[in-house]
Amino acid sequence: MRGLKKQRRVQIILLSVICLTLATALIGFSLRKGINFFMSPTEVISNPPKASEIIRIGGLVVEGSIQPATGIPFSFDITDGGSILSVKYIGADLRPDLFDAGQGTIAKGTLVEGVFQATEILAKHDETYMPKEVIDALKKQGVYQAPSN
Repeated sequence: MRGLKKQRRVQIILLSVICLTLATALIGFSLRKGINFFMSPTEVISNPPKASEIIRIGGLVVEGSIQPATGIPFSFDITDGGSILSVKYIGADLRPDLFDAGQGTIAKGTLVEGVFQATEILAKHDETYMPKEVIDALKKQGVYQAPSN
């Protein structure tokens, strides 16, 4: 009788471990397409992602690089102070009101033949805000300047 209870407990524990492992694998597999990694322009240039990989890049919009000045699609260059990466916005939304040269921005999309094809552009929401990832990338390059109040 005792041997049967012990055997049953071991079976239940093993079945639970197998179910938990399977559930974790399924969750990880389903979430992998929803995770977008952040990279700075320097990281993208030095270690380019696969063309099918959706990533986010961030930095400062290079002065005079927004072409054309209005309309969609448009292109611009983004820098982290170390490297400059060309970005072409191919999304359908209008560009954000606060998107401008010299301002911090994050773009989401894919790298195609050395040009970042952005489907989404995010811009700062006030004069002092800059995304944490962009600040970290600028600090890594040694060009970050804290906003003055």
